[in-house]
Amino acid sequence: MERVVEIGGRVGMACFGLVHLVVAWLAVQVALGGSPAEADQKGALATIVAQPFGVALLLALAAGLAAFALWQLLSAFSGHRWVSDRRKRTIKRVASAARGVTGAVLSVVAVNFVVGAGQESGDQSQKALTAELLALPGGSWIVALIAAVVFGVGVAAVVKGARKSFLDELDMTRLPKGTRTWTRRLGMIGYPAKGIAFAVVGILLGLAGFTADPNRAGGLDQALRELAALPFGDFVLLAVALGFAAFGVYCFADARCRRP
Repeated sequence: MERVVEIGGRVGMACFGLVHLVVAWLAVQVALGGSPAEADQKGALATIVAQPFGVALLLALAAGLAAFALWQLLSAFSGHRWVSDRRKRTIKRVASAARGVTGAVLSVVAVNFVVGAGQESGDQSQKALTAELLALPGGSWIVALIAAVVFGVGVAAVVKGARKSFLDELDMTRLPKGTRTWTRRLGMIGYPAKGIAFAVVGILLGLAGFTADPNRAGGLDQALRELAALPFGDFVLLAVALGFAAFGVYCFADARCRRP
C-alpha cells in the first residue's frame, strides 16, 4: 500500500510542478502588462480549467495533488528514515507536513473550481482571513507571528537553494547522468525564486498586522505585483517568473528521485 501511495505521490509532485509552470506563465503576463488571471495557484487552476478539456484536466490534477498530499503527510509521520540526525529528521518531517497541507488545499481548490465554488481570488481570500484574525483579541500579534513564519519559510527556501541542501532529499542515481547537473541548477534557481515571493507575502502580512489593515495583506499574486512595481520591477518579475518555471521543471525530476 505504501508503494502505491508513493507512486501516486510522485505523480502528484509532477502535478505540483505543472501548477508552478502555469504560475510562471501568469507572472510573465503580469510583467508584460497583460495578465488574464491572478499569478498565483488559484489563477493557475482557473487558467487550466478554461482550456479545452479543462475540467477533465483539472480533476486529474486534483487527484494527483491529493495523492501528493497523502504521500507527504505519510512522510511526515514515518518518512525520512535515511536522516540519522533526529533534529534534522524532525525538521524534514515538519516540511513534509507543510507540503502535504499545501497539496491538500490545492486539491480542494481545484475541485471547487470544477463545481463552481472557487471563484473568489487568492488575494481576496487572504484579506478576508486576515480581517478575521485581526478581529480576534491580540489579532495584530497573531497576524505578525504568521507573517514572521511565512517570511522565515521564504528565507529558508532561498538558503536551501543557495546551499544546495535540497540535494540531500534526492537520490540522484535514479536520474540519467545527463539530467543530474540540470536538476541541481534548476533547484538552485527555483528555490530562491519561490523564497523571494514568499518573503514578500510575509512582508505584506506583517504590514497588515502592524497597521491592523487587512487590505495591506495579499497572496502570491499581490506579492508578484509588488515586485513589478519596484524600479526595474518588470525585469525583477521576469527573473522570478523564470525561477518559478525552473522550480516547476525541477519538480518533475524531484518526483522521480526523492528519497522516501
